[in-house]
Amino acid sequence: MVATDETHNLIAGDKVSGTNVYNTTGDKIGSIYDVMIDKRSGKVAYAVMSFGGFLGMGEDYHPLPWSTLNYDTGMGGYVVPMSREQLEGGPHYGTKDTPQWDRDYETRVHDYYKTPYYWS
Repeated sequence: MVATDETHNLIAGDKVSGTNVYNTTGDKIGSIYDVMIDKRSGKVAYAVMSFGGFLGMGEDYHPLPWSTLNYDTGMGGYVVPMSREQLEGGPHYGTKDTPQWDRDYETRVHDYYKTPYYWS
């Protein structure tokens, strides 16, 4: 039987959701809410991290370029090379908001995290 949720190198999107996100000092700073996949290339473009709030109230969503995350098997989660304060200052939206996922918005996300923007 073929594994449908995880192999040595692959993981299903629904299994990524809920995975903890840590900073480089090992502090849990949020969790993956969802992933955004580029329709043309099929590559994961962003992880949308839920951040802040308590029991889902006051929570914000922070799109992180996928290249900013590194999976740490020992921690069982993703590590981002930034502080809580840096993430708080980054592009984000509330639970009742719908961001405009256009080139301008995506460029702002990539500019903030200083990662290359390479989608057409």
